[in-house]
Amino acid sequence: MTEPAPIADFAEWIRSRGISEVECLVPDINGVVRGKVFPADKFISSAGSMNLRLPSSVFSVTITGNYADTDADDFLYRDPDVSLRPDIRSICVAPGFRTPTAFVVADALHRDGAPFEIAPRYVLQRVLDLFSAIGWNMVVAPELEFYLTEINSDPDLPIVPPRGRSGRAESSPQPYGLESVTEFEDIIEEIYDNSEIASLQLDTMIHESGTAQLEINFNHGEPIALCDQVTIFKRIVRQVALKHGVYATFMAKPMETQPGSAMHLHISAEDDQGRNLFGNAAGITNEFRHFVGGLQRYLPEIAPLFAPNVNSFRRMRPAHSAPINVQWGHDNRSCGLRIPTSNMQNTRIENRLPGADANPYIAIAASLAAGYIGLRDRIEPLPLITSNAYLEERTLPRNLDGALKQMIACEPVMELLGEGFIRAFYEIKMNELSAYDEVISSWERDHLLLKA
Repeated sequence: MTEPAPIADFAEWIRSRGISEVECLVPDINGVVRGKVFPADKFISSAGSMNLRLPSSVFSVTITGNYADTDADDFLYRDPDVSLRPDIRSICVAPGFRTPTAFVVADALHRDGAPFEIAPRYVLQRVLDLFSAIGWNMVVAPELEFYLTEINSDPDLPIVPPRGRSGRAESSPQPYGLESVTEFEDIIEEIYDNSEIASLQLDTMIHESGTAQLEINFNHGEPIALCDQVTIFKRIVRQVALKHGVYATFMAKPMETQPGSAMHLHISAEDDQGRNLFGNAAGITNEFRHFVGGLQRYLPEIAPLFAPNVNSFRRMRPAHSAPINVQWGHDNRSCGLRIPTSNMQNTRIENRLPGADANPYIAIAASLAAGYIGLRDRIEPLPLITSNAYLEERTLPRNLDGALKQMIACEPVMELLGEGFIRAFYEIKMNELSAYDEVISSWERDHLLLKA
């Protein structure tokens, strides 16, 4: 866990920038940002005294806004507070507010100061501590895809792409299209401007394959800091889009005929001298091979941690720019695990499985946990392939129901991420799945109403 920052550090940062309000951000298990807005003076006076609190039940809220609890769950019914410990490393100016505001991400703690076990930020820290114990520093760089769409006020209607500056909506794929990017130049420029105000470390933005689909690359760095940035970036993008009269969605598969949106994770490791542990003069290392072996063995068993919604599995179909298995290969985008072309110091694995809808803390924690088990148990990977991985057997689950059954039985990963966290995640997702199963779809009305 992060060490508490001296109150003077918060006070100096806030007062030097004329901040009036502080949004204390707490990502829940779905990645939805919960929290409180504090007057700056109240925040400063409370930040170091365990007096910033939220009900612990915020970590049991489903995507539909219900609570995933049972009559037998005494802790959830008592719903004690957790204390919030803001992380000074995450504090940044919040762009676009009339009142000068700051964002800061907080860890959740029990009243005795112990970490709250199911908080996603702690789950990731727990895995990072395992690597620290063997002298490894993990490095990640997310690539995040999202769509701009027309305002959709009726969920029974399909989502459609928005009109650009030309007054027309895109009707065909435009991967890497520069003219297509400039259709949304005003939105993109404001996203970049606001991200700079918030001190986000963004790299390039491109137009992806889908209509009005964009991708942003983050510079590589420490995993928790990058997850904080992804969380804040999503908040910024949604607000900028609304300001311009459109939606921004990180839904994994928002449109039937368009590719899904991913959160590709570039993962590498360094020793304390900054040397890459995945590559050397002889090529990829045994440690890299074993790390990949762990990903291949366990990622199919814990798919809900990076594909958390019913919709997530609609993305993972052949020929839709999303993997169906965990084959690996050099610069092969049909594989679930890709080795990008790079020099020795930048040797890394790209995990192409997570969707843009995944909670970044949990998706990265799951990936690192699987890799750690591969290192620990010296798991050999599958042979590298040079062919089309879509022609290989599908090894990823086809739906959330089957994936949850595999996840709850995966004891090696449960041990690393925490049984309490896995069971809480499972209960939330089973609650959501039950709610989804009650919905009658347009497909059923279309094909069964007058024929069944």
